[in-house]
Amino acid sequence: MTEPGTDLRYPVGTFQYPGPSTAADRAARIDILAGTPAKMRAAVAGLDAGQLDTAYRPGGWTVRQVVHHVPDSHMNAYIRCKLTLTEDHPTIKPYAEARWAELADSARPIEGALALLDLLHERWVALLRATPETAYARTCHHPESKIDFTLDGLVAMYAWHGPHHIAQITELRRRQRW
Repeated sequence: MTEPGTDLRYPVGTFQYPGPSTAADRAARIDILAGTPAKMRAAVAGLDAGQLDTAYRPGGWTVRQVVHHVPDSHMNAYIRCKLTLTEDHPTIKPYAEARWAELADSARPIEGALALLDLLHERWVALLRATPETAYARTCHHPESKIDFTLDGLVAMYAWHGPHHIAQITELRRRQRW
């Protein structure tokens, strides 16, 4: 496990699933998902094109790529949640996130990615808040990692994922004094 603040790649530490959640834990994670779009907007507010095209760490993605990556990733997560809710232990599709970050749409202005994140999280949070407690034990299978995830585990992972990438940006801003 990487401790928070010790690795530029993981400024909030690496993801650690604490195990099955209480209803209150889950509600808090869903609240994090609900707040992620506004926090991403705040993290990039006022950045110019040169700043957006600065890597958050040596060899890392640019801020622009990070902003585009989060809705890409969270669209996949939303679909994974829906598959988990509607199918019996589905195998979820991995994707080459690093290659997605190199595609032309990740070089575009960030407003479209931010708008997508807003709308996606609005739907995702509504779905999760309406999901019965018992459904959070439903599972899916990730074929690359060979891990079976519960819906609860997916929610926990993505409640970590957004703040993880937001912190990459805010830590860069702190280091650069932007």
